[in-house]
Amino acid sequence: MSRIGKLPVKIPEKVKVIVDGTTVKVEGPKGKTSFKANALMKFQVDKGEVLVLRPDESTLARSLHGLTRTLVRNAIDGVTKGYEKTLDIVGVGFKAEGKGKEINFILGFSHPVVFKLPEGITAEVDPKQTKVTVRGADKHLVGMTAARIRELRPPEPYKGKGIKYSTEIIRRKEGKTGAA
Repeated sequence: MSRIGKLPVKIPEKVKVIVDGTTVKVEGPKGKTSFKANALMKFQVDKGEVLVLRPDESTLARSLHGLTRTLVRNAIDGVTKGYEKTLDIVGVGFKAEGKGKEINFILGFSHPVVFKLPEGITAEVDPKQTKVTVRGADKHLVGMTAARIRELRPPEPYKGKGIKYSTEIIRRKEGKTGAA
């Protein structure tokens, strides 16, 4: 039996969990999210908790058991607390500016880069314009949006210029040395 999969997920107040076949929909104060679970997994929602059940002891069912339970927990955490990723913009003249559902980046290219935010995601740019915080209820979508923003100008190893996660450590390389 999966140690993670067999644990029930508590449903907090103000959160509604609806299971419709293989689709799990979760609504709460920070928004709503849904995901499609594998058809093998069954759900039992009662008494303020969700229990994920597996039909048999096959390898596929065992491997999906803990995963599905974690996806349910992440969805519930997302609509109650929310998720966020912070990105730092490093480089002379590199900056970001938030305008509604899009962010304008100046990253050393000959043109500004306009990044449109997906539905359900908000982004906040700090007053110095060198830090972007991506927030949302869907953990997967927040991570994908942050990765797509980082992809606009990944950090380079010599001076560290580019867009990086705030927790990321860039391994620096030594530059060329002059001839003796």
